[in-house]
Amino acid sequence: MTLNTLELEDELTRLTLAPELGASIVNWTVRSTGQALLRHTDLHALNTGLPGKLACYPLAPWSNRIAESGFECPNGWLALTPNSLSDPLPIHGSAWQQPWQIVSHTCNEIVLQLDSTTPFAYRARQRFHLSEGKLSIDLQVTHLAEHPAWHGLGLHPYFPRTAGTQLQAQARQVWLCDGAKLSTRLSSIPEEWDFSQPRALPETLVDNGFCAWDGHCLIQQPELGYELECQATGSDYYLLYCPAGLEFFCIEPVSHPVNAHHLPGRPGLRLLEQGQSAGLGFSLRYRYVNS
Repeated sequence: MTLNTLELEDELTRLTLAPELGASIVNWTVRSTGQALLRHTDLHALNTGLPGKLACYPLAPWSNRIAESGFECPNGWLALTPNSLSDPLPIHGSAWQQPWQIVSHTCNEIVLQLDSTTPFAYRARQRFHLSEGKLSIDLQVTHLAEHPAWHGLGLHPYFPRTAGTQLQAQARQVWLCDGAKLSTRLSSIPEEWDFSQPRALPETLVDNGFCAWDGHCLIQQPELGYELECQATGSDYYLLYCPAGLEFFCIEPVSHPVNAHHLPGRPGLRLLEQGQSAGLGFSLRYRYVNS
């Protein structure tokens, strides 16, 4: 099967999307040099048909893992099954594993839509806009089912990582995790995870949710000759995933911590009635840095 991709261009950058693969970003590159601003997707990665091998994909109607094979809604228990070969728990919702439809496509903007019945009826929309080296992504979900349900949102971008990569993303606390990578308790941020000022990424594994985030993020790539100034809206949390020894990392703007459906007060989740919506936005501005 031939995979259809879509492209946007502005004065500085080019964006390639794969609506059929969960409305994922395939590549975002500098037009003049081909420099990858997100993790580069080659033909082999694209041919896997797996959004987790690409540059970025949407998280709806929840982010990350959920324990206990489901969660409680006002009208009863919503049962879930594992949906990834690499994880024993249900993860990242269902929007990333379904083909999306094209709503509109202009020279600098694409809108994609998904009408899903899994795990309940909802509509998701993503708007991608490019202008002067700034990529803006707006993700919205509308609850369509008769009975209300808990919703959460996020985006899962992958960024290149070199020895010189530095991150700034200020937060106040971090969720510590158990062996199943589920949130256990809030903690003050250890010194090696304090990104209030730009610093190198840790050499050991980080796979944790940070909270009380102001939405601002700076990713410096001096060895690659650029930096990204990022801003999230509708996202008080970010998930930081730094696998040891690999050439990528993820900082994911999300609306709630891992397994929020089973945490006291369900932090960050929204109980949506039929017709109600929630949204999340993320912008990334490319700047050339003469190294």
